[in-house]
Amino acid sequence: MTMNTVKDIEAAIRKLTPQECEELRQWFDPHNQPQPIDGCLSADLDAGRMDDRIQRALTDHKAAKTQPL
Repeated sequence: MTMNTVKDIEAAIRKLTPQECEELRQWFDPHNQPQPIDGCLSADLDAGRMDDRIQRALTDHKAAKTQPL
């Protein structure tokens, strides 16, 4: 079976048994590592380095100084 697109892979996954889904998840989890920027952002958030920016954004939003994207 050749799988050339995400749709092909999705269709194949839907056909898996619960046991096969679990095997796929166990294989996939170690391969699904966060991108470097995700790790940096996560570390900054955990260390509180973004707290002032988050608070400023919330304050601006409450004061109607923001626009919808």
